[in-house]
Amino acid sequence: MTEILDTLGLVETRTIASGARLLDIMLKRGEVDLLQAGAICSGRFLIRVTGARDAVKAAVTAVVEDPAAVDTFIISRISARVIRALKTRTMPEPGQALGLVESRRSASGIAAADAAVKRADVTLVRLAVARGINGKSFILVAGNLAAVAEAVEAACLHLDKDLLDSTVIPNPDRRAAEALAGTI
Repeated sequence: MTEILDTLGLVETRTIASGARLLDIMLKRGEVDLLQAGAICSGRFLIRVTGARDAVKAAVTAVVEDPAAVDTFIISRISARVIRALKTRTMPEPGQALGLVESRRSASGIAAADAAVKRADVTLVRLAVARGINGKSFILVAGNLAAVAEAVEAACLHLDKDLLDSTVIPNPDRRAAEALAGTI
């Protein structure tokens, strides 16, 4: 059974100044908890809020039509594995397959990670968001080959036009797995 939290709202903006403006609007509109707000690569701004579904929906809806908002998501029942992956990295078990999915945007990558872990029994090893990768994001999942392929497919379908690339590595070399997980 997937451990779930409440609702996550994501807004990615074209500029830092517009992100500051939209952040203020969002926080005034809904009683939400601010998880993160700040500049990301390419001079964009990423806002992550959580809370009750109606509050998060009110906060995101307040800015969704603003031309500065380039990517917005409301994810109800967000997987705890996604929240955990935003905070820490894990090392895949030896012999597990790896799947990597790369997104054009940071917010859409988080939403794709949630779709992947809800569809297949995989470990979300890494969720890299925006910093140091030109505003993009990527997810790294591990597990048995069939589950990894299913998770990658779910993430790719979710990303649609924001998908840059994906791969499944059936039996990665330990050093490759460590490098991809960000542990070396």
